[in-house]
Amino acid sequence: MDPLASGGGPEEDPGVRSRLTALRASAARIGTTLDENATCAELTREAVRQVGGTAAVLRAGSEAGEYEAVNGDPALLPDVRWAMAAAQETSAPGAAADPVPVLASGGARPALCVPLATGRHRYGGLVCARDRAPFTPEETGLLALLAERAASHIRHAQEHERVRGIVGKLQRALLAEPGRPHPNLDVAIRYLPVGQSALVGGDWCETVRLHFGRTLLVVGDVMGHGLEAAVDMTAYRSSLRSIASADLPPHRVLRRLDDSASAEPERRPATCLIARVDPNRGQVTFASAGHLPPAVIDAQGRTSLLAVPVGPPLGTGLGGYEPATYELDPGQTLVLFTDGLVEHRGEDIDHSLDRLAGVSFEATAGVEDVIDTVLARLDARHAEDDVAVLAAQLHARTQQDLDGRR
Repeated sequence: MDPLASGGGPEEDPGVRSRLTALRASAARIGTTLDENATCAELTREAVRQVGGTAAVLRAGSEAGEYEAVNGDPALLPDVRWAMAAAQETSAPGAAADPVPVLASGGARPALCVPLATGRHRYGGLVCARDRAPFTPEETGLLALLAERAASHIRHAQEHERVRGIVGKLQRALLAEPGRPHPNLDVAIRYLPVGQSALVGGDWCETVRLHFGRTLLVVGDVMGHGLEAAVDMTAYRSSLRSIASADLPPHRVLRRLDDSASAEPERRPATCLIARVDPNRGQVTFASAGHLPPAVIDAQGRTSLLAVPVGPPLGTGLGGYEPATYELDPGQTLVLFTDGLVEHRGEDIDHSLDRLAGVSFEATAGVEDVIDTVLARLDARHAEDDVAVLAAQLHARTQQDLDGRR
């Protein structure tokens, strides 16, 4: 029976119940995080708390042979060579389950090494020493139990780190770079995943070259976070690139994206905003699938939001997307973004958008400066959701550009 499990009938000895409560509390102080080093420190701290003296961990495979997570006076610890031999012996397959206290060389201080192990997984040993009476069998058993608990948490921490590494590699593979716009358009893109555990989620930006100097600018936001959202995000981007090659107007691109996504029931819904920039005509045409409106910054650095008819999110199969066309000149900057840039939990979305509209810019700001400013003013690095921002300006042609075309 698990000594930490609650149990016992109505006739249970109050002393036994008290000891079990204390044992559970002791074990609960070990493994409070998924950090291997923190778990080792918690183990040695609890070992000293229970039996006094000094405690340290000796990791398996430690070529340097150094104690780690030392708690107490390091001078009390036995020679590390003895500890390494003891850890190897107690962790060897078929070794006795109960570690035996051994006198350390160079003195009469009691010292013992209990295996830092659980099942077939061996992580080293817990070394304890003190300058008084030898460790009792009860103390030795308690230390062995605490070390086993710590080893179980270390196993979980290492498995978590392994899975996190796999997810990171997959996310890097999914994080495709946007295409290149035509030279007549200056574009900057920034992506900030929420938290520290993800490299990429469901937010994305894309640029696609079209015929006659036009460029398609796209931002999208897949429902959810993490790897699953990133996988669906990649599917949407792949579909977009394929559909965009037909050079359709933005609202028809959205319709085809919606048809494609709705044909796959497992595909997560997504919002999307498409802008087709036509520098030769000085125009930009938008279409929205449940996405927030774009912003435009004028030549004086003032920000306003552009009204775009909002259709259903992609993946619903409902369609019904409509275009909206605006004039665009080299003195203006387009800003497309996902909701993580502006939204705050519990805040009305109109108020959130007003905050963006209240941001002012230097009249001569380039696209990189525009993104830096908007991220800083809206404190995007502390956003509650992923943030993707795209800024675009018509490239003002110089005499050198015109001479180069002759």
